[in-house]
Amino acid sequence: MVRQFVSAVFCLLLLSGKAMAGWYHVENYEGSIGPDPVHLSLQTYSFGSGITVQGSYFYDAKQSPIALYGRASGAGLALCAIADDEEFERIIVMGKKTGLDTAGCPFSLELGDGVLTGSWSKGADKFPVSLRKVASLDDTGEGKVEGTVEIPFWAQTATDRFAGIYAKTDNGICMTKMQVINKKRKEAIQTIKFGGDLCNAGMLMTPIYWNVQKQTERGKDIISVNFYDGRAGYEEEYVFDRKTKKYRLKK
Repeated sequence: MVRQFVSAVFCLLLLSGKAMAGWYHVENYEGSIGPDPVHLSLQTYSFGSGITVQGSYFYDAKQSPIALYGRASGAGLALCAIADDEEFERIIVMGKKTGLDTAGCPFSLELGDGVLTGSWSKGADKFPVSLRKVASLDDTGEGKVEGTVEIPFWAQTATDRFAGIYAKTDNGICMTKMQVINKKRKEAIQTIKFGGDLCNAGMLMTPIYWNVQKQTERGKDIISVNFYDGRAGYEEEYVFDRKTKKYRLKK
């Protein structure tokens, strides 16, 4: 279902003429929610149903990416977090059929000069949010990358999360490598590199955080990486090898 949706989105972008111009405008932030250090990444785009921002963030202590969606209004941001697979399917995969209601969103933020400040609240709990911009990517024009752009993909396993390192090369902007980060150790335990004459890894669709997906077949975790090729794109699958404790390209 997910792959069919991805292909449909990409075809619509091609027909609209937006795909060739690029559709990624991403800003990465570091800081804290209350006493807890966090990393947060936001992509601005018109995702439909009033959603103009999607993103991914994780608490440094847990290393588990959480999907975000919401709306930007001037310098203000209202962001909701995806709670479970059912909500992800309903809002991200299928799309909301009604307008976006941000009244219950936990994040209420204001964008300043390279900073995001505001609050996170849920029930009786309320914590201050303080974030500073550390990197950005914009391929909607001539193409610009500032800092080290590390995209915390939504895909994850019980033990690992996956981060795409995006950079500007002689052939354009793309994901040059993907890191497998062990959640418990909080460090990269494997790096998968992309390159050659093409610069197309991780550039298939919007949102950017969905360019790596996870599935399970016969008890094995499989990670799919999306590639742009001017048409509907293609994917490469990496299977977790229990003997080597590494992901290997599926033949």
